[in-house]
Amino acid sequence: MKKPLITLAITSALISSPLSAVADTLIHAGKVFTGTSKSLQEKMTIVVEDNKIKGIKKGFIEAQEGDTVIDLTSSTVMPGLMDMHVHLSSQHGGPQTYLERFSLNEADYALRAANYAQITLNSGFTTVRNLGDGYNETVALRNAINKGYATGPRIYTVAKSIATTGGHADPSNGLSHLLRPDVGPKQGVVNGEVEAREAVRTRYQDGADLIKITATGGVLSVAKSGQNPQFMTDELEAIVDTAKDYGMTVAVHAHGKEGMKRAIEAGVDSIEHGTYMDDEIRKLMKEHGTYYVPTILAGKFVADKAKIDGFFPELVRPKAAAIGPLIQNTFEQAHKAGVKIAFGTDSGVSAHGDNAQEFSLMVEAGMKPADALISATVNSASLLGISDILGTLEEGKLADLVAVQGNPLDDISLMESVSFVMKDGVVYKQ
Repeated sequence: MKKPLITLAITSALISSPLSAVADTLIHAGKVFTGTSKSLQEKMTIVVEDNKIKGIKKGFIEAQEGDTVIDLTSSTVMPGLMDMHVHLSSQHGGPQTYLERFSLNEADYALRAANYAQITLNSGFTTVRNLGDGYNETVALRNAINKGYATGPRIYTVAKSIATTGGHADPSNGLSHLLRPDVGPKQGVVNGEVEAREAVRTRYQDGADLIKITATGGVLSVAKSGQNPQFMTDELEAIVDTAKDYGMTVAVHAHGKEGMKRAIEAGVDSIEHGTYMDDEIRKLMKEHGTYYVPTILAGKFVADKAKIDGFFPELVRPKAAAIGPLIQNTFEQAHKAGVKIAFGTDSGVSAHGDNAQEFSLMVEAGMKPADALISATVNSASLLGISDILGTLEEGKLADLVAVQGNPLDDISLMESVSFVMKDGVVYKQ
């Protein structure tokens, strides 16, 4: 793997000027979207020292001895992008996907996750929320990336999602009773308030950063309903209260209205997908400050694939055909209503590395390009509770930066061709 450029810059500084302080990296940016405003600044220098932004200055300042200059004068530089809904361990590839749970082991999923993580970082996403895995492999991957053993985005993971018996994310769904495993809170399947609390505490024990529950049916699970409520109010309240005790937020997969309503009133932090939300749900989300993570890209993907005979099991196909096409309109209505929106794709349904296609779908539905960028930077950092260190380009924040050729406020599709990636002060793509 190519050595990070920042390492070379520091080595150069020590050789050329042994008595000086560690050298800076000067990024000469033609345009900068800092996230602190919705307009661009032109001809700026972003000064990076170690892994933090040391300053942002007007003009292209001259390098001192030992400094490294990165020429992005024809590019727009912005904060590292964040995707609030990914599944790094897998990628949907048709009918064989449903058979892989019989042939793949934990190590197989872990190695796939490492590969998809690197692809995700190279596409400009320096931070992600991983909202469900099978064997806590994304906990191990997060730790490996943090220690420098693997390359990928900064990961905040739920480990295993929490479901109810037969619900979306119950790993025993669709199996013969002869093969069906005995699952419980340890595997993320709960029934009742006591097991709900146990499942949260188990996720904490496993090293999860936050909690994810499947409050309604889902599209791709081998179960009939895609929208029925699947948790009772006391179970939801137990999960939220217990998560708060452990400093964890709660993300909620939900398509149907009743499941969303119960979850929002219980105090969850985000609704994922939200297909059948209406005025009442949008009002509730605004009252409670609940974030919406749309995943339009996943909706488009499953709607397209539902047209192909045999791509999905027959139990799944009608759900994909009905729910998938609705999410973009749901997003449009939520945006118009002023619901807080954080960027998320559900990548792993669609291909990893295609995450940025979500930007064009958001703009197509009426969001301004600047607001779409804000959703993937400022708003996502807020949802994660890390606004003090990430989300904007400001002095003292971590040096996560990406760049595209040209101006994405004029053509948002440019976000699909990120040409420069820096994470934590290290250049991974240039």
